[in-house]
Amino acid sequence: MNLPNSLTISRIIFVPLLVVVLLTNFEGRVILGVPTELVGAAIFGLASITDWLDGYLARRRKQITALGQVIDPLADKLLTCAALISLVWMGMASPWMATVIIGREFAVTTLRSVAYARGVSIPASRLGKIKMVGEVVAILALILAHGPDGPREPFLLIGQAALWAVLVTALASAADYFRRFNVVLNPRVADFAAARERRAEKPPTAASGAPGGPRSAWRP
Repeated sequence: MNLPNSLTISRIIFVPLLVVVLLTNFEGRVILGVPTELVGAAIFGLASITDWLDGYLARRRKQITALGQVIDPLADKLLTCAALISLVWMGMASPWMATVIIGREFAVTTLRSVAYARGVSIPASRLGKIKMVGEVVAILALILAHGPDGPREPFLLIGQAALWAVLVTALASAADYFRRFNVVLNPRVADFAAARERRAEKPPTAASGAPGGPRSAWRP
């Protein structure tokens, strides 16, 4: 197993660790003398760094594999969904917002799976990448906002604002994915596109009744 795939698997391992840290009622709300909020934020931040690092190394080392293409988005979804569900349980995120965002993740994953089954690879859109950055900011801020004496206002405001931005970009990017996947999901459109590609690849033939081959120099 190459290094990018190892980093992706490590991100999956971080998921249960993050849930335990966020939802376990540790004595004094500290782990080895460190507040649980800082430990949880560090775990999520480190896992988010591996999300960028594994893709960067895979492209730089030319180690993009079928396994990596499958488990990388799975690891992203597991990490994001686990963090959002934990934040809802902690009372730091709205349940309906988390439901919409998580539902979008499953819908897009399903569409990309259908496209992949038909031999079409759909890259992440710019809106999707913006959404991912917003999710990291929102989740980190909301984790740090969970204080022992109530929410910490600065982090809470940042987290809520970022979560609203994530919601808007999630819906917009989902619409964009549906639009781009229309060729794959609509058989008529797909057949038309395939026929057009075949016509473009087919070499031109001489007109009926006209001699084939290159035109002679003396012919008008």
